[in-house]
Amino acid sequence: MTIKLNNAFAALSASLFLMGCGSTALVSTPIENIDTLPLKVTPLTEAQKQHWGHANLLTDTIPGMSVDKAYAELIANKKGEKIIVAVLDAGMDLKHEDLVNVLWTNEDEIPGNGIDDDNNGYIDDIHGYNFLGESYDEQLEMTRMVSRNMGDPATLAKAKAKLEADRNKAMQNKERYEQIMQAVTNADAAVQEVLGKDIYTKEDLAAIETEKEEMLQNVGILSQMLSMAGSIADVKEELNGAISYFTDQLNYNLNVDFNGREIVGDDPYDIADTNYGNGNPHIRRDDESHGTHVAGIIAAERNNGLGANGVANNVALMSIRAVPNGDEYDKDIALGIRYAVDNGAKIINGSFGKPFSPNAQWVYDAIKYAAENDVLFIHAAGNDGKDLDDPNNPNFPNDQINNGPEMADNVITVGALESKYGSEMVASFSNYGKINVDLFAPGAKIYSTMPNNEYKFMGGTSMAAPAVAGVAALVWSYYPNLKAPQVKQILMQSGLTTTTKVLVSGEESKATEFQNISKSGKMVNAYNALIMAEQVAKGKIKL
Repeated sequence: MTIKLNNAFAALSASLFLMGCGSTALVSTPIENIDTLPLKVTPLTEAQKQHWGHANLLTDTIPGMSVDKAYAELIANKKGEKIIVAVLDAGMDLKHEDLVNVLWTNEDEIPGNGIDDDNNGYIDDIHGYNFLGESYDEQLEMTRMVSRNMGDPATLAKAKAKLEADRNKAMQNKERYEQIMQAVTNADAAVQEVLGKDIYTKEDLAAIETEKEEMLQNVGILSQMLSMAGSIADVKEELNGAISYFTDQLNYNLNVDFNGREIVGDDPYDIADTNYGNGNPHIRRDDESHGTHVAGIIAAERNNGLGANGVANNVALMSIRAVPNGDEYDKDIALGIRYAVDNGAKIINGSFGKPFSPNAQWVYDAIKYAAENDVLFIHAAGNDGKDLDDPNNPNFPNDQINNGPEMADNVITVGALESKYGSEMVASFSNYGKINVDLFAPGAKIYSTMPNNEYKFMGGTSMAAPAVAGVAALVWSYYPNLKAPQVKQILMQSGLTTTTKVLVSGEESKATEFQNISKSGKMVNAYNALIMAEQVAKGKIKL
């Protein structure tokens, strides 16, 4: 089976790209002559799984971003400028072996003296700022709205209905996983006693001879579990994770009586109340891992022999702790964006989102402020598998209201890809939308940094956004005179596309043209972006 592949430069004519390409370092592979691509049928190797987002679609048959090809053929011997990328997220493990050498450092601030040495309004902000104080667990925005009876009647009614539905679902899921855990635990203990060992395989289970109904059930349960995981210990770890997730939802996210903000000491609904937080955006607990994983995707130190390579070199990562275990506050996001802009960030990665935003205007104003100061804001599309162009599926923050015109030209909203090229390459969880999503990038099962010098696979549009942030940083590092809107258009116009139909939400009934699920109809491609950036920088392409 083959899949037709459109001209990689799609919106640009080949003549525009090839004219003036006198620099031999920037001669593009003539893929405009390639119209078919065989599907990859062999499973990814472990090395490919850990690195697939950097692969080249045309040679590896994996829908990566051609990062390795870009380094090898375009920028291997070039020296770029340092780009500050703000990770507006949960806290970051500032001591991680793969991040410690790529952190932004505020040279004008003296560590630990309790003084705002650089007069930027923030004390001891050496590697960024922490807008959450010592808090972490938090309600969802709809829970806060119901708890405070906040919002217009229609929105509040919608929040109440969703909160009730989500609470019921969380309770059902928690009970279901607890029941499964109990069944697995009981079956495991019984089988261990029969086999006389703690660790066993499916073959060991199959060799058990019994006519007892209870033991047959035990063997059936464990055999099913081992078909989904390598060991029963792995199964229990997954089940415990699920139970903890739904327990947290019930105790914190969906609990109208919980107030995670109380220990911060500010009024989160007063944008003028800015005297809160502290200068330490380091993680507060080991499972506060999201920001660390995102940071590694962007700029984990390259080629140092450690666990992961970030997309971009020449990056300084600014950590802004503003996303709790729950929904972020509009105030923290707005102030976090402004902090990043005022302290030199060129790119802000926002791997967060929510369907309710009572003070969205604060964030809109901050995004406009970033645009005025030539700063890109890159945002995750969200993980509900929904069409964001449907007014019933908002994902805040965004750059328009009710599918209207963009209010700023510096926002890139990113959907997520799987590593399997073809009809199933759009991650089933990824939101999409011809108006509200700009492009797609690798986001499923991405290997990156975790707290305490560890590494792990995680998936979500939260992982796709930093992939694009990394490519943007790469482009801007080598072509620093470009403006933010130009970098945005380069990433959108230079990507790869396909004429094949793809599944959205993982449903056969929702198969649609790949070009119809984002504004660009493309998947980001670092190699092509650098080629186009060269032409734009030389004035041979006007944006």
